[in-house]
Amino acid sequence: MQTDNLELKKLVYLYLMNYAKSQPDMAIMAVNTFVKDCEDPNPLIRALAVRTMGCIRVDKITEYLCEPLRKCLKDEDPYVRKTAAVCVAKLHDINAQLVEDQGFLDTLKDLISDSNPMVVANAVAALSEIAESHPSSNLLDLNPQSINKLLTALNECTEWGQIFILDCLANYTPKDDREAQSICERVTPRLSHANSAVVLSAVKVLMKFMEMLSKDLDYYGTLLKKLAPPLVTLLSAEPELQYVALRNINLIVQKRPEILKHEMKVFFVKYNDPIYVKLEKLDIMIRLASQANIAQVLAELKEYATEVDVDFVRKAVRAIGRCAIKVEQSAERCVSTLLDLIQTKVNYVVQEAIVVIKDIFRKYPNKYESVIATLCENLDSLDEPEARAAMIWIVGEYAERIDNADELLESFLEGFHDESTQVQLQLLTAIVKLFLKKPTETQELVQQVLSLATQDSDNPDLRDRGYIYWRLLSTDPVAAKEVVLAEKPLISEETDLIEPTLLDELICYIGTLASVYHKPPSAFVEGGRGVVHKSLPPRTASNESTESPETAPAGAPSGEQPDVIPTQGDLLGDLLNLDLGPPVSGPPLATSSVQMGAVDLLGGGLDSLMGDEPEGIGGPNFVAPPAAAVPANLGATMGSGLSDLFDLTSGVGTLSGSYVAPKAVWLPAMKAKGLEISGTFTRQVGSISMDLQLTNKALQVMTDFAIQFNRNSFGLAPAAPLQVHAPLSPNQTVEISLPLNTVGSVMKMEPLNNLQVAVKNNIDVFYFSTLYPLHILFVEDGKMDRQMFLATWKDIPNENEAQFQIRDCPLNAGCEQQATEQQHLHSRQEERGRPGYALPVPEAHQRHLGAGRAAYPARQPQLHGEAVTEMSSARGVPTRVPGLRDHSQELSSHPVPTPAFCQP
Repeated sequence: MQTDNLELKKLVYLYLMNYAKSQPDMAIMAVNTFVKDCEDPNPLIRALAVRTMGCIRVDKITEYLCEPLRKCLKDEDPYVRKTAAVCVAKLHDINAQLVEDQGFLDTLKDLISDSNPMVVANAVAALSEIAESHPSSNLLDLNPQSINKLLTALNECTEWGQIFILDCLANYTPKDDREAQSICERVTPRLSHANSAVVLSAVKVLMKFMEMLSKDLDYYGTLLKKLAPPLVTLLSAEPELQYVALRNINLIVQKRPEILKHEMKVFFVKYNDPIYVKLEKLDIMIRLASQANIAQVLAELKEYATEVDVDFVRKAVRAIGRCAIKVEQSAERCVSTLLDLIQTKVNYVVQEAIVVIKDIFRKYPNKYESVIATLCENLDSLDEPEARAAMIWIVGEYAERIDNADELLESFLEGFHDESTQVQLQLLTAIVKLFLKKPTETQELVQQVLSLATQDSDNPDLRDRGYIYWRLLSTDPVAAKEVVLAEKPLISEETDLIEPTLLDELICYIGTLASVYHKPPSAFVEGGRGVVHKSLPPRTASNESTESPETAPAGAPSGEQPDVIPTQGDLLGDLLNLDLGPPVSGPPLATSSVQMGAVDLLGGGLDSLMGDEPEGIGGPNFVAPPAAAVPANLGATMGSGLSDLFDLTSGVGTLSGSYVAPKAVWLPAMKAKGLEISGTFTRQVGSISMDLQLTNKALQVMTDFAIQFNRNSFGLAPAAPLQVHAPLSPNQTVEISLPLNTVGSVMKMEPLNNLQVAVKNNIDVFYFSTLYPLHILFVEDGKMDRQMFLATWKDIPNENEAQFQIRDCPLNAGCEQQATEQQHLHSRQEERGRPGYALPVPEAHQRHLGAGRAAYPARQPQLHGEAVTEMSSARGVPTRVPGLRDHSQELSSHPVPTPAFCQP
């Protein structure tokens, strides 16, 4: 160990590293030599000594390592410093507490600002390694200054140093889109690096930061073009690297298909590609298929279907079916291609074709059923469970079009117990469908299959389904028909897409094992070490404004508003700007101190749906009242007759709820790619709500919901974002109460209460219109400020008045005065006649709705008779009013409640 020969010293140190674990007591004897070598004038020996001490994993030695390591971290030679940086990570793995106590982590952070790029890279690598084992610690506290230093060092590092720095950059979230663009510009040159790991790390950084860039930027388009060539170049490497690249490209194409939409040809299969590369290329081809290139793709797939590799042929045939489902314009061509393949009579080709044609029938009902006869010709050649089950489903689903459907299904029934469970279940359902469509002809057949399924089968799933069908058919055939022959959910365009949240996480792991497995690290890494859940940076509000799928016209004449919204192109541009920031601010919604019954209309609890909202708009203390609840603390019961209209103490005047119409379907699933929206409007305790019921009838998960109203007659607008906290799974229904206010933009609609709505999710933007009941705009107590009433009264033209006479009123004037004052029966001054009432409209709304009673014709009973009251000339308000009898004829016109937005 004392030798001056460097090569010999390396061998001795290597020997020590290997045998220190088995003989730790003897290894301690070498400590003095290590300490001495750490002060050697030769930097190679100093680095060798500190590296060896870090590799000897013996606790007794670590305490002797601290002082030499501290000196080496501040050594004048960069080679020693970079070696010492890695040594800190090794020491932390042995004794983390010692490293923290000695202050080595702070020294390591200081090395990020080192002048030598290799020292910076090793410091970043060491801190990243430590941070992975301690996810809660914020060791890599990156800021714009440190990011700038890392980017400067990036150009001068070795390839592995570049990978460490790029991975570190990927964990940074820029403060705005400008900083994100600046980082992207400086990382882009790494795309041309010869090392594929550097390329994938650079792609990862760019894919993350592109989330923050607006699609309208010229740079965004330039970046998309720059990402394609390096990814294509990776496909010219050896097969193993090709496979890794293809698995990563599969993720990238799902997130941003526009990057490689013009590079379809590079994914065409070569004759000498291994099977795992062929299958992966085939998958990406389907993801890139579009109307523009579908002819080219279909020609290629038809060629693949004649190959000799059975697995590859099956995948190719199935890919043709996926093309038909994804590109609707190509469906007819795809079906024709599948029929050509069926004519080849190659057994496994025919069976795969039947499986995919079943899915095409599901996607396009009543369109391609003419091919059923051709399919039935191949019935005898089917020997695979999936193909037999598909054929049975087709026969059962279209039994009314197949004359001998009962004979075909009976042929399958002969070997019922020899069939797989999949075929047995499908056969049971198909025969029940046939019975419901042709009950007189197939009664014996359905009894036979029910007996086989329930009495002769040991399979619990089959037996349970058989009993359910039996009981349905025997107790309520109508209900059985509704259940068994119910409308099928829509087939999604892409049933095998990765769930969006998981996809975003996997994008953050491009270039790692997670991107090859298509699983998060937590799914295959044992223990907690190294498992950190990552996500893409959030979009800024300024960038989201451009995230509309199409550009709609900026406006339209106010007088030509459609009653409904048939297509996306017919809409005003403001419907497209969904989820652009906080809800419209305005005066707080009216709240009440009345304690309502603890009834939650939504069943699932408003706390879970609206937990992040402020109180009064569905906050944690808000409980939705029942539709017709009476405040518990009013203490009076509701009476009957018109006298209750004037007796405000009975509880009716301050009724907290109003009539709630049953939910109606506003947007059917067929028009919204599987999303069905039902709803109604409610007014409770002074708050307006839109109660929505969202149902996912598609086969893919729905997320990222948002809602936007078009301008409307009364300025209705969401008071909070649409909160759907969990992804909406297929066949799942969720109920949401969306608080509304009346401080939005105003524009007269036809009809007046028409509301145009846009709803966005991860699939598309959908539009519908509905009519809201006007009573949701009225306050419950009917009160209005007297001065506001008089000011509005004077603005109403004389020709809009109506006068009536009321005679023989036995009630006393005092009672009369109280009743009429509470019901807004105020008089006009001499030139306007006697008291009446109308719906006052603020001046801002009159521009759109027509002035005064021209928009809201009021029914105005006038008071005339012998007992005319004294008039106050100063205010024009009666001090006494003639008596009124409690007759419905004389008070057939009830006071019009005041809209919420007219309240002072």
